[in-house]
Amino acid sequence: MVDGSAFKKAVSYIEYARSHPEEYEIIYGGKYDSSRGWFIEPTVVLTKNPTGKLMTEEIFAPVLTVYVYPDREFKETLRLCAKTSPYGLTGSVFARDRSAIALAERILRYSAGNFYINDKPTGAVVGRQPFGGGRCSGTNDKAGFWLNILRWTNPRTIKETTVPAEDWKRPFQP
Repeated sequence: MVDGSAFKKAVSYIEYARSHPEEYEIIYGGKYDSSRGWFIEPTVVLTKNPTGKLMTEEIFAPVLTVYVYPDREFKETLRLCAKTSPYGLTGSVFARDRSAIALAERILRYSAGNFYINDKPTGAVVGRQPFGGGRCSGTNDKAGFWLNILRWTNPRTIKETTVPAEDWKRPFQP
């Protein structure tokens, strides 16, 4: 982790999962060590609660929370993803079925600043693919994108006519 504060925050999520076994199960990792730096082992947590703490808060650490849903509840689960968290930094969907991809893209339209289809959600490269979060994860400005300049400018237009009007009528008016 980048510093002690980030380490403590990440550890708090792992310990929260451990202290709520009715809701969470650590299925991989979960170890951490601050004796030499701030190391957190990549951790995968299985949850039974898709609206729980580890599913609704941004965790900037190698901690992944997974919710397994029945296939028949795909559409409902997409809607759940769209409304569960106020955050929307990035999102990713993996599927072969084009109709499932189209459905996910439509329902999750406002759920992430960057949305990936069949790709990892960490691929933005400044100058190549713009990146910026939505909702409480940012203003959705896209770093490295030419439209980002609008965030820092105050556009103004000026019109000057150099030939004085000789008549108040327009050419199309009788």
